[in-house]
Amino acid sequence: MLSVDTLPHPTAADPSARALTSDPWSRSAAYRGPERRRGTHPFASLLAQVLDEVDYGLLLLDAGRRVLHVNHAARAELGRTHPLQLLGGELRARLGRDVAPLHEAVAGAARRGLRRLLLLGDAQDRAEVSVVPLGAPGVPEDLGGALLVLGRREVCSTLSVQGFARAHGLSPGEELVLRGLCEGLRPNAVAERHGVKIATVRTQIAHIRAKTGAPSINALVQQVATLPPLVSALGRGTGPAAA
Repeated sequence: MLSVDTLPHPTAADPSARALTSDPWSRSAAYRGPERRRGTHPFASLLAQVLDEVDYGLLLLDAGRRVLHVNHAARAELGRTHPLQLLGGELRARLGRDVAPLHEAVAGAARRGLRRLLLLGDAQDRAEVSVVPLGAPGVPEDLGGALLVLGRREVCSTLSVQGFARAHGLSPGEELVLRGLCEGLRPNAVAERHGVKIATVRTQIAHIRAKTGAPSINALVQQVATLPPLVSALGRGTGPAAA
C-alpha cells in the first residue's frame, strides 16, 4: 500500500497540491502487505479500493522489484501455481529461465519507460504478464515504477455469468447452459455434462437468446466476455500478499 509519505501533502497556500501532482514513487516504500487503512492518505485508500475492483491482477513495483501494492485479483492469482511469486516483499519468478526476463522488463519499464509483454512459466502453467512503465517526466531513473498486469485465466468469470443471468432473468438451468457455452463447450458437450438431451439444451439456448437479444451463440458469449468486471468481496485480505 502506498504510505502517506509517498503522496503530496496539501497546503492552504496551494489548493492544487491536493491533487496528485508529485511523483508517487519519490520515496519507494517496502511492501507491508495489503491495504493499511490507518495512517494513509485518504486518496491512497480510495485508490487501493479501486484497484481491488479491477478483475485483472495488478501489482505496483518500484525499480528494485519491491512490491508497493497487490490488488485482490493478483493475490488470488498468485496463490495458485502461477509463474510469479511473492517472497520477502519482492516479486520473483518460480522458474530460473524467467528470472532474467522479469528483471529486465521491470528495470526497462521503471528506468527507460519500456513496455513489455512477458510469456512466463512452462506449457502447463503458462501466463502472460504486461509490464507498463509508471513515472513522471524529470523523475530520476532509479525512482521509477512499473505496473504488472496479469493475464486472465478465463474469458468469462463465474460472477460475470451469474450477474448476466440475473440481469436477464435466466432460469438456473439456462444459467448452467450459458456457463458451459462461455467455457467453450459445444451444445452436445453441455448436454452430456448435465445428463440431459441435446434437444433440451437447444431449447434452453433459444430461450437465452430470446431473453438477451443475442443473434447467435458467439454473440451471446461476446456479451458476457465484454461485461464490466465483477469481483467477489469474499476472501479479501487473504492470499500470499497478506502474509
